Amino acid sequence: MSRFVVTGTDTGVGKTVFAAGLAGHLGVPYWKPVQAGLDEATDRETVAALSGQRVLPEAYRLTTPCSPHQAAAIDGVTIDPERLAPPEGPVVIEGAGGVLVPLSEDLLYADVFARWGLPVVLVARTALGTINHSLLSLEALRSRGVPIAGIAFVGDENVETERVICAIGEVRRLGRLPWLDPLDAARLRAAFATGVDLDGLA
Repeated sequence: MSRFVVTGTDTGVGKTVFAAGLAGHLGVPYWKPVQAGLDEATDRETVAALSGQRVLPEAYRLTTPCSPHQAAAIDGVTIDPERLAPPEGPVVIEGAGGVLVPLSEDLLYADVFARWGLPVVLVARTALGTINHSLLSLEALRSRGVPIAGIAFVGDENVETERVICAIGEVRRLGRLPWLDPLDAARLRAAFATGVDLDGLA
């Protein structure tokens, strides 16, 4: 059964685009449990446009585009982990920001991933600094017993950076998506088909 969590090494690394590509490739629904920031197009709306798949409503829609714990506090909301239980059946679930982003002062996304026990795809940019961020993210996931499906890169090709992360981090490389400009469903579908290797995962 195709059930994956997509998280990133940081915010803005391209995980929403990768999640859209993965949902479209697998033909499964998408779910982002916590959306922080409603002024611009939400990740759910972006994924719906790029994947053509069903998107599920968020458990929490928070007004301010900042860390979920802060956005929840601004809205006077307490995020209840029981409301974050994954939906049944095949699904692609997207986290927010990086692995250790707080949902509250005593609950991190990595803790939620550990509760779920679903395989995680870590998305990393290829630019300078990603080795450190990627290895730290892998350590944080493994320290909690989170199963890791592999790492996917987004950006310009960087052979040595990608190689050394996979070697030191002992993680499967799932491929790379380039930055797509313009970004649309057809371009993403084509880039995902040629750049990402999911054999044996789904």
